[in-house]
Amino acid sequence: MNQLPVPGRDTVYVWISRAFDGQPEVTRRLLARAGVALLGRDGSEISVERGARGRPRVRGGGVELPVSVSHVDGVVVVAACRDAPVGVDVERRRPVPAVPLARRWFESAAVAWLRGRPEADRSEGFLLLWTAKEAVGKALGVGLRDGGLTRPMPRPDGAGPLLRPVPGAGGLWVGHPPAGPELVLAVAVGGAPREVVVVDAGGPGHGVAARSTSVARTSLPVVVRGS
Repeated sequence: MNQLPVPGRDTVYVWISRAFDGQPEVTRRLLARAGVALLGRDGSEISVERGARGRPRVRGGGVELPVSVSHVDGVVVVAACRDAPVGVDVERRRPVPAVPLARRWFESAAVAWLRGRPEADRSEGFLLLWTAKEAVGKALGVGLRDGGLTRPMPRPDGAGPLLRPVPGAGGLWVGHPPAGPELVLAVAVGGAPREVVVVDAGGPGHGVAARSTSVARTSLPVVVRGS
């Protein structure tokens, strides 16, 4: 199990892997890999368990690592940060009835924003908002309960920082790192805006690996990290 060079506590790592068979085992393996890489412990010292409401827990050397998990259609994603709560969500990029779904689930401002977008961009816009709301709910530890789908999100359009502050969330940030042409990925983290490193953790035909900074979404450098 390869260890990544850890640039410090101000980095969020996101591992993406194909999981055509054995999704629970792939998830456990990625969580253990996160523990080894970010806690600096041998694999034999890392424990992976399920906590309250099924949330994963990764421990090593008496330290718990904040982690989050998402999966969709044969893809597993694990996010981890050494010193801040983190949330992740992933969806397949696909056409959806964006405005009807938004009218059913989202707050009125989000519906208006989607209506104002070109029709060809509305599916993407809906998925960006949905994944952001899911990731923020996970970082807060409440999921989508208590009105999570109507929680306002920063608008995911235009140039600007990768991670943007979530209105009214008290120091929580959310953004959409690049994850290849098939996936829409959202990451939320507490504290200050951080670097986000997306790592291809294996699987046929995946080809996702990028280092994203919280500077400009239009000029993200790509760094092959390998597995």
